[in-house]
Amino acid sequence: MNSLGLSKRPQDTRVVVAMSGGVDSSVTAAMLREEGYDVVGITLQLYDHGLALQKAGACCAGQDIYDARQVAERIGIPHYVLDYEGRFSQDVMDDFADSYLRGETPIPCVRCNQRVKFRDLLNTARDLGAEALATGHYVRRVEGTHGAELHRAADPGKDQSYFLFATTRDQLGFLRFPLGGLTKPETRALAERHGLEVAAKPDSQDICFVPNGDYAEVVAKLRPGSVEPGEIVHIDGRVLGRHRGVVHYTVGQRKGLGIGGIRGGEEEALYVVRLEPAQRRVVVGPRRDLARSVVTVREINWLGSALPEGDGLEVSVKLRSAQAPAAATWRFAADGTARVDLHEPQHGIAPGQACVVYQGDRVLGGGWIAATAS
Repeated sequence: MNSLGLSKRPQDTRVVVAMSGGVDSSVTAAMLREEGYDVVGITLQLYDHGLALQKAGACCAGQDIYDARQVAERIGIPHYVLDYEGRFSQDVMDDFADSYLRGETPIPCVRCNQRVKFRDLLNTARDLGAEALATGHYVRRVEGTHGAELHRAADPGKDQSYFLFATTRDQLGFLRFPLGGLTKPETRALAERHGLEVAAKPDSQDICFVPNGDYAEVVAKLRPGSVEPGEIVHIDGRVLGRHRGVVHYTVGQRKGLGIGGIRGGEEEALYVVRLEPAQRRVVVGPRRDLARSVVTVREINWLGSALPEGDGLEVSVKLRSAQAPAAATWRFAADGTARVDLHEPQHGIAPGQACVVYQGDRVLGGGWIAATAS
């Protein structure tokens, strides 16, 4: 059994590494090459290079493709660039725009993993004769009693399990995450030891195809004429002002509401409580009106044991990537959705975000937030 849990010797085991041009995937490739694996590096061209070059640190941009190629040459592995621009545009960018127009707050990185990297690229890796697809994600794959399990990374500050909840059982059987037990400083130290020029390269921060951080501008380009102005309305019915388009707002937002010094009753700060895209309304109110105790989840991917419909399972859930897990009871419904009863009300839960389910460090699955209730 080799270090990837496969039966062959490393030199007889082909592994495709998804190389984004960043330090994490570069170290992944270098580590596996040093262990003697037959490593093939693949970088995906996901969108127009001219747009990408406007934003330093954007994943899979022109500079990143160059960096990935340089790393591949440095460690002595073949490297290929695949044009996935059409697939990415349809499966990720279009979904992103339509989600915003529905008043949701999408996570395109999850869709990219789900529909491009862990579907199309994984199939390409198999076509190349690989026995595994390795990535630089900070998450752990653990062999359990009933097969591979998805677990949080050893470094809580770098854990990316929230973004990988949609990974299926079949995909998890083929995927490997060599960095799951490392911290970011350890990864950078390995990059320096291998002489990789990307050792000090900054992490990408924003969505790769949003070069200046202006999501609404991208939506307007993808869906011309769809971003329309409307009213900002207090939850009590008062019209407080006008907005340039619902896509500029998300549930829980406090800053940048465009209503100046207007506040709620008793001098309370105002937050976006809900979005009503059909009426082009942004509804605001005090923080207490953000509290929600029930969440409905759709498009569920389940990695845990089978759970009878209606039976409650005590879990913890993450409702935003940066939020701490919250205690909850999870129940599958007859219509394929799930109901999450939060033990303590949570604030700022936005439709379109993910609800990811944990027991301890293990990811049991998750889905997309469809609705909330008090």
